[in-house]
Amino acid sequence: MDGSQPLNPFLAGNYAPVASEDDFDLTVTGEIPAGLTGAFYRNGPNPQFTPRGDYHWFIGDGMIHGVFVEGGNARYRNRYVRTPKWRIEHEAGRALFSGFDPRNADPSVAGMDGGVANTNIVWYGGRLMALEEAHAPFELDPLTLEPRGYIDAYRGRVTAHPKLDPETGEMVWFGYGVGDMPLSAGMSYGVTSATGEVVRREDFQAPYSSMVHDFLVTRSHVLFPILPLTGSLQRAMTGLPPFAWEPEKGAFVGVMKRDASVDTLRWFETDPCYVFHPMNAWEEGSLIHADVMEYPVAPLFPNADGSRGGDASARLVRWTFDLAGASNQIKRRPLDDMAGEFPRFDERRAGLAYRHGWFAANTGGPGTTFNAIAHVDLETGRRATYKLPEGDSTGEPVFVPRMAAAAEGDGWLVSLIHRGNEDKSDFAVFEAQDLAAGPIATARIPRRVPFGFHGNWRQA
Repeated sequence: MDGSQPLNPFLAGNYAPVASEDDFDLTVTGEIPAGLTGAFYRNGPNPQFTPRGDYHWFIGDGMIHGVFVEGGNARYRNRYVRTPKWRIEHEAGRALFSGFDPRNADPSVAGMDGGVANTNIVWYGGRLMALEEAHAPFELDPLTLEPRGYIDAYRGRVTAHPKLDPETGEMVWFGYGVGDMPLSAGMSYGVTSATGEVVRREDFQAPYSSMVHDFLVTRSHVLFPILPLTGSLQRAMTGLPPFAWEPEKGAFVGVMKRDASVDTLRWFETDPCYVFHPMNAWEEGSLIHADVMEYPVAPLFPNADGSRGGDASARLVRWTFDLAGASNQIKRRPLDDMAGEFPRFDERRAGLAYRHGWFAANTGGPGTTFNAIAHVDLETGRRATYKLPEGDSTGEPVFVPRMAAAAEGDGWLVSLIHRGNEDKSDFAVFEAQDLAAGPIATARIPRRVPFGFHGNWRQA
């Protein structure tokens, strides 16, 4: 980064960007299983230059961190996602685009594309796609991480959290803030076929403009949570926060059959809360169950009047929708009392009844760093936890099946761990159902990997 660093918590410590793109052969401790052969990709914000205006963690330039595993060995490569925004600023040698507040942008880029592709990275249909929720997927070479560009077939915004149907091979997705006006209540519902063809994109209006980070998909239904982390262009143009916690708007979840028109959406209601990430959802007769990481208030964002928002932790909660009932109220039941985020599961059970889930946990209360990894057995109700050494933090834990035909939950968990006392990072491998034993292998990255968002495994 250039110049002096602002006193912003998301530009300090292990949130701070790294300045270099590197290639390292990694030193392995323990033994990486022979069946674990492929690539782990993790996306996250890494601003190229000192940001303009108030920096929010969600708006930094995307950087992919790849760990490539073969024959028990591992190598690391990181590269920026070279979006048009990144290239324009790289040539200028300074930040030109703003974050959430368009008033902070340099006049030279007024009306230009500011995509960062910094949130998730998904392998689907023979394409490696970097995703964020304001643009179409951005394709990368899966080995070199070099850019291939936006995929125009999506015709606009696509969620950072598409769902891959293990039965049909479809990718189901949505977009929010769709339309000519920024921060609108417009949304899209979309489907990509197993062959990689975009076969559906249909627009509808949500009850209000909301930051809809993720959604839920079952075998037959799709669910859109509209929760009161609201967007408002009018608010932004008066100097107040573009996105803010506004609980008086209420909380809604739109439910529809996957093959039905958006005109059939049925809106269920619940008390104000916020969810960045669900774990999974499935059907049981006329009921839909959805396990989500629920916050009582949205963290990381202010109130609508600009005052500081609340600090909160998420906990695993089950939402139940009765499609045959007369009531549109969502039933909520806590499943676990440990604070956590980044819930994952064996995605061969996506949209289906399942038993095993994992998440990054925080044993010390609210915060955006996590000092433990938890495994929940939803059949027995038991939780197993691996607490990291003091000062260390884990990223999102990702499940990898031992083989294609393995039983649910039989496999490994992989994650990036920041070793706080050394300021370096490890790629760590765990037996997914024996977390307490600690990592069975670690591959040392000779510098830190900044905290980021989501990753996925691509089997060789």
